[in-house]
Amino acid sequence: MPLTRTGLDPVPELAQLREREPVSRLPLPFGVNVWLVTGYQESKAVLGDAKRFSNDFTNLERLGIAAANNPGGLGFTDPPDHTRLRRLLTPEFTMRRLARLTPEITAIVEQRLDAMAAATGPVDVVQEFAMPIPSLVISELLGVPYDERGDFQQLSVARFDLFSGVDASLGAMSESLAYLHEVVRRQRESPGDGLLGALIKEHGDEITDRELAELADGVLTGGFETTASMLALGTLVLLQDPAAARRLREEDDAVTGFVEELLRYLTVVQVAFPRFAREDVEIGGTTIAKGDVVVCSLSGANRDDALGPGMEQLDLERHPTSHLAFGHGVHRCIGAELARMELRQAYPALVRRFPNIRLAIAPEDLEFRRASIVYGLESLPVLLD
Repeated sequence: MPLTRTGLDPVPELAQLREREPVSRLPLPFGVNVWLVTGYQESKAVLGDAKRFSNDFTNLERLGIAAANNPGGLGFTDPPDHTRLRRLLTPEFTMRRLARLTPEITAIVEQRLDAMAAATGPVDVVQEFAMPIPSLVISELLGVPYDERGDFQQLSVARFDLFSGVDASLGAMSESLAYLHEVVRRQRESPGDGLLGALIKEHGDEITDRELAELADGVLTGGFETTASMLALGTLVLLQDPAAARRLREEDDAVTGFVEELLRYLTVVQVAFPRFAREDVEIGGTTIAKGDVVVCSLSGANRDDALGPGMEQLDLERHPTSHLAFGHGVHRCIGAELARMELRQAYPALVRRFPNIRLAIAPEDLEFRRASIVYGLESLPVLLD
């Protein structure tokens, strides 16, 4: 249920469960208690408490997942290791550092629009716009050669697809790390101007090759598939709401609120990384025992009226909320501002270049992903004129 939707919306049963029991036990055959948290305040309480909840990947051994599959990085590491690694990475994601990418993002968006304009017949927004933009931006950020971008595109998509099974997802993680280890090796020999080169130049032996590969994998994990899904689903919203598209074309300052409401409403990362209780803890009136697994439904939490009235509806005039689309606490997505930069550039540019853009198929024929941690469209065919 937490990974299932009807179009853009979580299934109604998720809201019903949130109203009835915001912290509920999931009937999973692991021999371990697994709790699903669907309420906003309850999710914040879990995500914001790194002292009583662990992210360490080795906890997954109790669910039959070998520690050898640990992708490391920030997402599956606890303080103090997490604190040290995040301290190394954070300076590269300040607004000042990211500002250098603004011309590159603008150029990448324009290149993709040019390619779409040159195509004949229906154009797939997923393949021609949504996926290439974050892929090329991350290539630029990491210092990965342009001609290798297809390799990590494929690896990133596969890791989130639980429809193919956990083993396939873990296999994609292992392949990604192997590829990035080779990228790091080359960067060690000749550090470039990207993030990996900067970390090597500034911190040298303070960070290992494995840690560098894991951090790069985390940037890829958090910054490619998620932004690509937002671009595709956000485009679908614009196709369904001509007034919103018109406002983006005509009002430069409209895009900031538009992006924030879309981030909340779409919540493409449907569930957060699992947390493991370090001790008995009470969340929302429910006692979670030491060793229990907790999964926060971000899509459920972001539709909770605890955020404000009418959260099940998309309101593009809504004042920005403190949504959980990027998580919360010490594990909040470090690349949140980079994602916002890409979205704010891409949406207005698309509707200004193609004011007559429209679906090339019936809405009911659109194919959405099934059982994927990152929700998205398989394709989005459009006509441009």
